[in-house]
Amino acid sequence: MSGRALGAVAAVGAVLLAGCGSTVSGTATWPGATLEKAALGPGDFPPGVQYDRIVEQLGQPDNSGSPPSMRSRPEGCANALTNVIADSAERGPGSAAKYSASYNGARIVMTVLSWPLDLDRLEAAAGRCAKFETYFDTNSKGIPITTTDLPGLSDDALAYQQTMQLMGSASSVYMAFQNVGRYGVFGIAFPTPDPSIDAKASLPQTFLDVFAKQSVKIRRAT
Repeated sequence: MSGRALGAVAAVGAVLLAGCGSTVSGTATWPGATLEKAALGPGDFPPGVQYDRIVEQLGQPDNSGSPPSMRSRPEGCANALTNVIADSAERGPGSAAKYSASYNGARIVMTVLSWPLDLDRLEAAAGRCAKFETYFDTNSKGIPITTTDLPGLSDDALAYQQTMQLMGSASSVYMAFQNVGRYGVFGIAFPTPDPSIDAKASLPQTFLDVFAKQSVKIRRAT
């Protein structure tokens, strides 16, 4: 994949889920302490994976520092899933634990939430936006994007592959959502080749494996 196409994948993927689960930083309290135990840590990943905790900045609004929102046909599809999550989000110190795991082949961002996701609304939004076009302004040519079911997780999880057609090439991002008890978890994976990282990933399987492992750890910790 060319650098331009790869950059577009990241930009579109960031817009699709940017800001979901944003929190205000602070000392972790209940349920924050539970989330710390429930989130996967560096030791849960194979050697060579680059693990980083993501800490939101104090007082920063959702989507701060993210690319500008893209427009779409049908309207609202570029950020449909983001809006569903934001509508029911709890904010404040300890409301979410977020981290990234980078491989040669994928960057996976996972967020463990102190509140459950509205899976019915997420499923409805994905269905409504099964096919749409996204664009930055009305003068630009729309980028076709499809949202399709991604098999491989348990029946109570939602997983999707969003594929865009750019410059004659198909590029995909992967996302998944699940409730575990009264907690929620969602993740997104971007294809990111990086030969400097020893651990290799194969999408979507590596993403599905990490998501399933994260769900199991939440269940055991809570």
